Amino acid sequence: MANCIAFHSYKGGTGKTTIAANFAASLANRGYHVFLLDLDIYAPSLQSYFEKEPKKWINDFLYSNAELEEVLTDLTPTVIENNKNNSENNRKKNKKSNNGKLWVAFSNSKKEEIYKLEGGTSGGGGAGRQDTSKIQLLRRFILLREQLISQYDADYIIIDTSPGIRYWSINALAVADTLFLTLKMGDLDIEGSFTKFGAKSYLLLNRVAGYCVPNIRDETPMVSPATVSNDDSTLHLRNNGPSGLMQLQQEQTKKDVKNMLSDEVGMNIISAIPCYCDIQFTRKEFLTVLRYPDHPFAKQVEQLIESMQGVLQTKV
Repeated sequence: MANCIAFHSYKGGTGKTTIAANFAASLANRGYHVFLLDLDIYAPSLQSYFEKEPKKWINDFLYSNAELEEVLTDLTPTVIENNKNNSENNRKKNKKSNNGKLWVAFSNSKKEEIYKLEGGTSGGGGAGRQDTSKIQLLRRFILLREQLISQYDADYIIIDTSPGIRYWSINALAVADTLFLTLKMGDLDIEGSFTKFGAKSYLLLNRVAGYCVPNIRDETPMVSPATVSNDDSTLHLRNNGPSGLMQLQQEQTKKDVKNMLSDEVGMNIISAIPCYCDIQFTRKEFLTVLRYPDHPFAKQVEQLIESMQGVLQTKV
């Protein structure tokens, strides 16, 4: 049974695209058929993240100008190339790993294409024509999901949505089975409207304070001086983890936020990812979950997957 998960946010800059990309790559590395869709049509960034030029865009499929296979870019080789933990022991642990696939469908970032999708028409016409065109686009989007499941045997469809509540955000949320509402600490003034789309919704807290501070136990920085660099090849963090005090601070932060938000918006917290300086300030983060599997951020993504799968099992 395919699972469709939307990563959404109240505002931009919450790190949802970084988490979504690592989440999808890790699932593919575990042996699943994964499809990552860029529905952040107002500011698409997955093309820049993966540095790929697709033959066709999601936009083309929505306007019936392309078939499904033309808009999907197979990035399975990228998963394999960046997997730094592809040892024999790991292959034995993940027996399905050799069968994993990652496809990505990119959204066109050209200004005229964004206006075209937002307006629901490529030319003139009144509001009636635009409404009809938007309905047709939504039908094509639903067809996209159906074909991914029927033709490609999708296990997971991951949608990177547009921030806020806009036309294509609502479409993505309506199609998804599960919603991860990604919040950066400090952006907690959300509204309950996010929970009214039928999808089971969870809060995903990102950049929680309490990690990017000196290690109290030995008074040395947790991030090496080489970490904050323009060269992401130095991306690494000392693997001694946070001190007991910082762990308590993180747990207390999570508890406080949970108490504040759960009753207000009716959503549980599925994960609280600390702020890691080397992730935050590196020139370009890229598939840390594969390239640096021992990095604490990679461990957090793996824990998020475990939590997600546990939740999905309870829904069956």
